[in-house]
Formats: sequence, C-alpha cells, structure tokens
Amino acid sequence: MKFSVSKALQAPSVILLLLWMIVPLSMTIYFSFMRYHLLYPERFGFNGLSNYNFFLTDPALFSAVINSITLVGSIIVISVILGLSIALLLQETFRGRGIVRVLLISPFFIMPTVNALIWKNMFMNPVYGLFAFVSGIFGWPVVDFLSDFPLLSIIIMLSWQWTPFALLIFMTSLQSMDTEQVEAAELEGAGFWSKFRYLTLPHLGRAIGVVVMIQAIFHLSIFAEIFVTTGGGPGYDSTNTTFLIFTQALLQFDVGVASAGGVFAIVVANIIAYFLIKTVAKGMTK
Repeated sequence: MKFSVSKALQAPSVILLLLWMIVPLSMTIYFSFMRYHLLYPERFGFNGLSNYNFFLTDPALFSAVINSITLVGSIIVISVILGLSIALLLQETFRGRGIVRVLLISPFFIMPTVNALIWKNMFMNPVYGLFAFVSGIFGWPVVDFLSDFPLLSIIIMLSWQWTPFALLIFMTSLQSMDTEQVEAAELEGAGFWSKFRYLTLPHLGRAIGVVVMIQAIFHLSIFAEIFVTTGGGPGYDSTNTTFLIFTQALLQFDVGVASAGGVFAIVVANIIAYFLIKTVAKGMTK
C-alpha cells in the first residue's frame, strides 16, 4: 500500500518532467521536417529531408563544428591543468587560505552574460581596456582581441569562469586523500613529482573524469559569451553549432532549418554524453 501511494505521489512530478522534455523535443523534430519560414508563413508544408540537407551542406557548419571542438577541448585542458595546479598549491597551510579559496572559486558563480561583459569592456576593449592600458605603458601595439583573436578570447573568458569549478572539485577530492600514504612516501624520500604521479594523480582520476564529463556537456551549448562579445564573427571565426542554429532561427527566420540543426545538435550531444558517462562510470567501478 505504501509502495503504491509513493508511486502515486511521484507520478505528477514524473509526468511533468517527461512533458517538459518530450513536448519541446517532439516540436523540434516535427518542425525539422516542415517548410516553415517566418517571413513566408503561407508556404508552410511538409519538406521531407530538405531542411537537414540544407543544414548539413551549409558551408558554415564545418567551421562551427571545428570551433565547437576547439572550444570544448581547450577549455577543458586549461581548466583541468590550472584547477589542479591551484588545488595543489592550496593544500599548503598559510594565513588567509580560506579567503583565498573563496576568491578563487567566486568567478564560477558569475552569470555568463556578466562574465562576457567584464572581459569585453574591462579587459579586452582596445580603447579603455586593461590590456590596452598595459600595452600603452610598455609601448606595445594595442591588440583588438575580439576582432583579431575571437575564438581565443572566448576560450580565455570561459576558462576563467570554469577553472574555479575544476578547482572546487579537486580541492574536495584532495581532502579525502590518505595522508598516511603521503607521509610514508615522504619517509621513503619521494619527491613532489613522485608523489604527484603515483599518489595524487591516481587519487584524482575520478574527479578529473567528472570534471571533463560535466564541462564537455555544458560547453557544447556555449552561447551567451559569443552573442555578447563577437556575435560569431568576424565571419564564422567564433561561430559554434549552437550559435549557428541561433542565426538560422532568429536572424534568417528559418524555423525548419534551425529545427533540423537542433536535432543534429541533440544527436551529437547525446553521443558524446553517452561515451563520456560510460567512460567515467567504468573508471568509478575500478
């Protein structure tokens, strides 16, 4: 009786969650097979696989996919290396360590749009940004990062915001490390690199896997930083698949092609998520 009552109490939330996911997905799949252009609504009708053909043969798609891979890979590598390095430094006891930890973690809680505006206006602006000011002091030529190095600029912004996430996970994992093993290794004369290679790194294996998995899933949908700073340009230099779908839907008003792009992104994201989750789960069972 209790079992049936608990199931009945859970049913509304489960049904709502399913509707929350299934309805938008179903509508996206439906419109991906329809001719639906907001400027020509009277031409609405079944379009077969034409939307998919148009999206997959779009010359901008290759650049968008390469940019997406570059963004995800670069941000993960930078955040894992920096996060791990800072976490090891914070293992040492010093005055004000608690305050330093809070300050280092705080960038992760900044909203993506605010993060983009901070870097765009305070650091990378070629007229009154901090980088331009420092370049003027040393007599260096001023670099317009968002125009000359758009993809690198996005990578820097997101690495700054997501390194604290990796740092938080690594600091938490290091707290559970067996200190007796470390002390025994020190008594045997093991140096920093030996302890790091044979003790610290294996202990952090699962934590690194979790960080990689979560960041990979989130970074596939990067949008706010690109929209606020570079607008996907110059050209398609900083356009990823998410922003390409946005341009099809809200700039070119083609809902059908944008929906086909959405289905493409969903399939790719689920394939990547499947292998990442399987890899991480396999590592945790060892």
